[in-house]
Amino acid sequence: MKKLMLAFVAAAFCSAFTITASAQQADQATSDAVIAMVKAQWASEIKDPTNVTEQTKDMSDDYTEFNGQYATRLDGKAINSRLGEASGKASGKTTAAEMANPKVQVYNGNVAILTYNYVGLTQDKDGKTEATRAKSTRVYVKKGDKWNLVHANFGADPSPKQ
Repeated sequence: MKKLMLAFVAAAFCSAFTITASAQQADQATSDAVIAMVKAQWASEIKDPTNVTEQTKDMSDDYTEFNGQYATRLDGKAINSRLGEASGKASGKTTAAEMANPKVQVYNGNVAILTYNYVGLTQDKDGKTEATRAKSTRVYVKKGDKWNLVHANFGADPSPKQ
């Protein structure tokens, strides 16, 4: 009886370890996928700032956003796309975009929250570059087997005082 009980406990432990390892692998895959989507969006913006369709392909129709340029929440992919199209025609352009300190939190396998510091460079029409910084949060929901960006918050990240 003791051997049977020991075998049962060992089997339960192995099952729990396997489930935990499997969940960690799934969370890492989600983390990798979410970060890759953001980097693809940035690459698209650098390549062609006017291709808003490509830049917003992972955005849900009911997407919402807070950012430092507007005092109110922006509701919907449509308004974000219109603002993106207007911004794409500006004389300045993004020349580099990087993600520092990324962290992805995954919940129930269908919600992922990505937080990071954005560091980039913008070049004006005269060729002068300026550092761009932001504190960023993006929330993704898995609909079917596709991750969709449903909300973002981009806040100012002022330069450190020297």
